[in-house]
Amino acid sequence: MYKIQTNASGTRNIGITEENLETIEKYSLFKGLIPSNGLVDETTLEQLKHQVKSYILNNDDCKDLIDLTFNVIFHNNMKVFGLKELIMLYVGWKDAKELEESKPTEE
Repeated sequence: MYKIQTNASGTRNIGITEENLETIEKYSLFKGLIPSNGLVDETTLEQLKHQVKSYILNNDDCKDLIDLTFNVIFHNNMKVFGLKELIMLYVGWKDAKELEESKPTEE
């Protein structure tokens, strides 16, 4: 389990599971989310919330997305600071995963 800080003072955190990160990847939740200026703000967080609501309403089998929604995206502590931390965690996780997959296997 990973932990992201959701405020600047470090008094609030959210636990992020491997499954949460896999769900973000599965639904490509961050693709096209960050505007061209690179700033993550309140509008970006609201856009993500609307996006996941839409996925849930249009898919019958998305328990993983529902778990991510309740445990992370709509968590009481999730604010813009937390979304920035989540994005950075996801990027690092994805890079590490791709690096691991690109390593040649020894036989």
